Amino acid sequence: MRGLGEHTQKDYKGRKDRNAMLSPHLLDLLRQWWREGKRRGVMLPHGWLFPGRSGTDPISARQLHRVVQEAAARAEIHKRVSPHTLRHSFATHLLEQGVDIRVIQVLLGHVNINTTGIYAQVSSKTMRAVTSPLDQILAVMEGRAPPG
Repeated sequence: MRGLGEHTQKDYKGRKDRNAMLSPHLLDLLRQWWREGKRRGVMLPHGWLFPGRSGTDPISARQLHRVVQEAAARAEIHKRVSPHTLRHSFATHLLEQGVDIRVIQVLLGHVNINTTGIYAQVSSKTMRAVTSPLDQILAVMEGRAPPG
């Protein structure tokens, strides 16, 4: 990603562009990062937002992998993680917020809904919160829940 005017990030897995939502708050933080890097002379005028070792090339996949693993270690996450873990987490969090799986499918750029299902892993807490339609009907009949 070169400039800050775009609100998407591209990932070239399988030579296919992947776009991701970019929070306005994160965009603001990235702009601050860019300005500070330019002020310190670390960012080249038309360079990369996350430069690699040479400064003229973007951060490598290997460097990015290391950054994610270091962040996981600092957060005391002991599971295996990779940059791709963030994509799975994104889908799972959206699902747990109640976002329709078909919306998540579009956001992830999947053609097949089954692929989205692999990404969106439902937590056991969410599974326990699901109420059977029969139990919902009985609760309404017994006056323990409003109809609807």
